[in-house]
Amino acid sequence: MLRSNKIFYYRPTEPHAFQDFQTDLKELIRKHHRKKQPLVIVCIGTDRATGDCLGPLVGQYLQNHSSLCSVYGSLSRPVHAQNLNETVRNIHRLYEDPFIIAIDACLGCEEHVGCITLSSMPLFPGQGVSKILPPIGDISITGIVNHTSDHNEKMIQNTRLKVVVKLASFISSGIENIFIYPASYHRF
Repeated sequence: MLRSNKIFYYRPTEPHAFQDFQTDLKELIRKHHRKKQPLVIVCIGTDRATGDCLGPLVGQYLQNHSSLCSVYGSLSRPVHAQNLNETVRNIHRLYEDPFIIAIDACLGCEEHVGCITLSSMPLFPGQGVSKILPPIGDISITGIVNHTSDHNEKMIQNTRLKVVVKLASFISSGIENIFIYPASYHRF
């Protein structure tokens, strides 16, 4: 049973993780998204730091399917600390009461590196690197790309691209399956 403030963890290497992620995401959307509410996906990050490009990669994968929802943030048009406030203002100007799914990379404990999280709480972007940005999202999805340390900025810069691509593929495939393809499709 899903609870509103619970964070779900998925390890892509586990056999049922992909199906569980899709099922839980569908359930969160069903519970919290109102029928006429516009769906907006905001993929946060930059391609200037390997660990932080998870959001733009997800947005890149999803951008061809924007007829079902609006996607903000991709490799060519990232949403990051410098333009997040403006992006959120633009979303609220364009859409009345949007339902936002926020996606970002994050740092976590070593045993959670390589996991995906899903929550019905907002995302607090930039928190791991001491940036103060507004919370965003009715639902949040994160990919834990590396572990926290005394040097989080360095950890983001020195994250393996392989980890980021695997997490971005998992997240985008799960979202695509809910809105576009049969449940068996995935690119990871």
